[in-house]
Amino acid sequence: QEFQSVFEMLQNDCVSSAHCGSEDSSIRYAVLKSTDEEYFSLGGDLSYFRHCIQRGDAPNLHAYSKQCLDLMYSFHSLLNEQIKSIALVQGRALGGGFELALSADCIIAEEHSTFAFPEIMFGLFPCTGAMGLLSTYVSPKQAERIMTESKIYTAQELYEMGIVDVVCKKGEGQRAVEDYIANHSKRLNARLKIQASRHRIAPLDYNEGMRIVNDWVELAMHLPPDARRTLDMLILMQESSGKAGINKAA
Repeated sequence: QEFQSVFEMLQNDCVSSAHCGSEDSSIRYAVLKSTDEEYFSLGGDLSYFRHCIQRGDAPNLHAYSKQCLDLMYSFHSLLNEQIKSIALVQGRALGGGFELALSADCIIAEEHSTFAFPEIMFGLFPCTGAMGLLSTYVSPKQAERIMTESKIYTAQELYEMGIVDVVCKKGEGQRAVEDYIANHSKRLNARLKIQASRHRIAPLDYNEGMRIVNDWVELAMHLPPDARRTLDMLILMQESSGKAGINKAA
């Protein structure tokens, strides 16, 4: 909800600037990065998934997944004629984090960053727009392989596929973003019009996203015992990683 409010603020800024004729002072770039040094994360609350599955609580699981879809859709379609959205990845982007990065207009990744969709390990799949987002870069068949083969991709591999736009050295991500914006802004209006054309030609289909949400919830409610055990194992790993991060910060 907090994240969604940021998008609404950006939208209001653009609308207000357009009405006042002050486009030169409006926000032109939205850069998204994680405060965690190791993870580019967007929730992925596996414990909540497991809790809903165990209770048979499909409505709350559906609401969670739909909220994620709405967030992806907002970021992807963020007034695409007026704002360039950039995802700066400086670590592991898994599941929802990977999807959020894909919803940006540009992905800048430090060379040590890795990307994957681990959901297939516990019998599920990305719960929102991964297929639609990936298919704007690669063929639907290749997108399917990325989602189902449990492969961890490096930033360089995704750069070669055309998914990542810029790969930079570790620790130089912020500088790479600044350099990208400096170059992009030289022909800003033309570039934003081209960006808008790309969005019209290859839009993110919200209705298809809702079908994915529905399919995901239905499948989650009927996970077999072995898939649930794998999910439990990943939850333990996630909790252990989170505690380690807290201790490190302390």
